[in-house]
Amino acid sequence: MPQPKYITDINKIQEIPEQDRIKLQQITDKFVFRVNDYYLKLIDWNDPNDPIKKLVIPNEGELSEYGRWDASDEDTNYVVPGCQHKYKTTALLIVSEVCGAYCRYCFRKRLFRNDVKEAMSDVNPGLEYIAEHSEINNVLLTGGDSLILATSKLASILERLRAIEHVKIIRLGSKIPVFNPMRIYEDEQLLETMRKYSTADKRIYVMAHINHPREITEEAKRGFEALHQAGAIVVNQTPILRGINDNPTILAELLDKLSWAGVTPYYFFINRPVAGNRDFVLPLSEVYRIVEQAKARTSGLGKRIRLSMSHTSGKIEILAIENGKAYLKYHQSREDHYGKFMIMDCPKDAAWFDDLPGSEQHWKQPTKRSDTIISVNELPDMPQGRSLTLS
Repeated sequence: MPQPKYITDINKIQEIPEQDRIKLQQITDKFVFRVNDYYLKLIDWNDPNDPIKKLVIPNEGELSEYGRWDASDEDTNYVVPGCQHKYKTTALLIVSEVCGAYCRYCFRKRLFRNDVKEAMSDVNPGLEYIAEHSEINNVLLTGGDSLILATSKLASILERLRAIEHVKIIRLGSKIPVFNPMRIYEDEQLLETMRKYSTADKRIYVMAHINHPREITEEAKRGFEALHQAGAIVVNQTPILRGINDNPTILAELLDKLSWAGVTPYYFFINRPVAGNRDFVLPLSEVYRIVEQAKARTSGLGKRIRLSMSHTSGKIEILAIENGKAYLKYHQSREDHYGKFMIMDCPKDAAWFDDLPGSEQHWKQPTKRSDTIISVNELPDMPQGRSLTLS
């Protein structure tokens, strides 16, 4: 198949009525827009509530006053430009500020502002930091989308990481397997790179972002298989999103189709309270109920999924919400509170850890490791033009 054509002007999507395009233009002035013609073909334009459309076509709720640009305070995780080190054994390299398309719920919408630059084309400072810290045994390439990089650029980064003996796992954060699966199975150089650097004792994991079972097309399955044959392991993570996958039957179908295709269900996430995301938010108790009902409909393979919140203080797993109480555990922790168990009151409208009464007793706000880091939360609400960086 030919590579998809990318569209960054909402006015070029003729399936959207002109009067709606005019309304959406002001949203794309604030939150960047990008999609491709392959993904647009998955949309049923006759369905006003089509979930695929909601994933990538702007909605007027994005301009509602809600949340923060950086809801998990990632600015406090930067140790050098382009590299975050929040958890002891894991480092993140922010290698791209571009995606195959831009999900409207994205928790890193800040990266696509024209006055912020966190992704670094020069990854040397991050690689040098990782090489100097032997406790780091796995590295996540993310952004943006790591598989949007030119294969030669990606291969160069992988080669450098494989030269660091203590880095055992390399993870590639990507939605390309469903945004543009042809980029995977038609690029033999990419697959050869995977074969070279994903070995029996040092694997590459592709951290896919598949939100709805309709994204798992024949092309997507061909992409999964190409990655599998190249020695990569594919896992999936998705937030639970109002109007997209907040249905036990839909979620169960997603878990089944992932398992059938050999893609490990990894995380269900609570949607972070990020600016522009109000329309996708659900109460914690409702998300827990939906997830448990979905798990009841799938096999043990699908039940491996974990429901968690990527909070400033760590990944907080939701074990149960019953009778107005939330039963939580630190699955990952900035402050080494691994396994810490918490029982907290859970109001019906609580949608995030900070909404739970007494949550502030369990963590403290971190400080930035470098005074040169600019927090996007301190910038004007509307992007001002690229003049500020995080380095």
